[in-house]
Amino acid sequence: MKNTIFALNENTPKYKQIYEQFKFYMENGNISVNEQLPSIRQLADSLSVSRNTTLNAYEQLLAEGYIRSDGRKGYFVNDLDPLLYQSAKMPIKSEKKELRDACIDFRAGTVDQEHFPLKNWRRLTNQVLTLQHTFQYGDPFGEECLREQIAAYLFQSRGLKTNANNIIISSGTQQMLINLGKILRENFSSFIVEDPGYVGAREALKFHDFTLETVPVFETGTDFSNLNQKKSRLIYVTPSHQSPIGVSMSIQERLKLINWASARQGFIIEDDYDSEFRYTQQPFPALASIDLTRVIYFGNFSKSFLPGIRISYMVLPELLINQYKKQFSLFECPTSLLNQIAMAKFMKDGEWNRHLKRMRLVYKRKMNYIVSELKSQFKQTITIIGEQSGLFVLVKLRLNRSEEWLINQASLYGVAVYPTSIYTIENHMNEPTIKLGFSNLTCEEIQLGVQLLKEAWT
Repeated sequence: MKNTIFALNENTPKYKQIYEQFKFYMENGNISVNEQLPSIRQLADSLSVSRNTTLNAYEQLLAEGYIRSDGRKGYFVNDLDPLLYQSAKMPIKSEKKELRDACIDFRAGTVDQEHFPLKNWRRLTNQVLTLQHTFQYGDPFGEECLREQIAAYLFQSRGLKTNANNIIISSGTQQMLINLGKILRENFSSFIVEDPGYVGAREALKFHDFTLETVPVFETGTDFSNLNQKKSRLIYVTPSHQSPIGVSMSIQERLKLINWASARQGFIIEDDYDSEFRYTQQPFPALASIDLTRVIYFGNFSKSFLPGIRISYMVLPELLINQYKKQFSLFECPTSLLNQIAMAKFMKDGEWNRHLKRMRLVYKRKMNYIVSELKSQFKQTITIIGEQSGLFVLVKLRLNRSEEWLINQASLYGVAVYPTSIYTIENHMNEPTIKLGFSNLTCEEIQLGVQLLKEAWT
């Protein structure tokens, strides 16, 4: 059984659905004894899920004796005791069974639907459809009207002085890294990344076979003490709100990093993915505002507005912009022309700034609420990380339980929570740490979700 595919729904954790499906196959004889299962990579590709999801499913089957791991050969089906079939088919008697339908999803990366400016956005998109330009192919590097608005916004909010010519519109951070990697790979062979850090960036860099080196990140900040011993001349960082730890890079660290890049004649990729949402003080100036000659700036509208519009952008230094445009001049822009023009109008009309001001208050209230609920329910058994900014918190638990157990147990109570181990290469957390996003939850849902977690975990 080298490959398989089946439908997954959004109401149950995907690893659990995969686990249940394979258990069903084995108990009903659809998979033979000693038959090899698809590899973790093959199954993840077939089902369009992460490898961590398929790994969690296999580890659950392994723990229950359904399968065995045979070193590098893979996973194989065990000869199952008939009693195991019977116990698996018996209904589970539990007082908490009804809670499995509650489904509070603490997924990060979503936005608040209730406060989304639907009326204004619909009005603008309807206007865009009346424009003659809308019925043509657009600029391969993004519509000039949007690039001009972004340039004005970056100067006003991030202190970054650039122009529309140096801005490239794309459909996401990974797409930008894949395109940019094609240019950088001509002169560079390795990248430094944060550990823990954004796994999507690592995967995009691996697409071009960059060798990865790491700098460790802790709750106190990024450790650059061994930076000069690294071979790489490229580094990818999230300085305003480190992903996933949440710390911000100090001005001293920023200057040290820029001096390093200048001395090495390398480049810094600054991913400023959600800098708009800082609750204790004004957003820090961008790293690129200090020196744009060696910093490549990434920004997007996914966290601050709507993921589905797929608008991201990068600001390229003069050293790279002409080379990039020469390479991709015959490629179409991957971002919707309609959304680009609508967003340009949204920004020009002042709606963007009003939206950000409103959402800062909304998300600050939710951040305060989830932190208060967690502290009230769990007292001294947890440490909360990253409550000063962003749309998620990390919860470090002192419950003598594994990350996998915490996730599995939460799902039994109808709550979806998320791992942090996927972000780590070598710099592992000293205690299991769970990621809780809150942006698309109401305060009532947050309260219920935390209460269910308390019951599930203790």
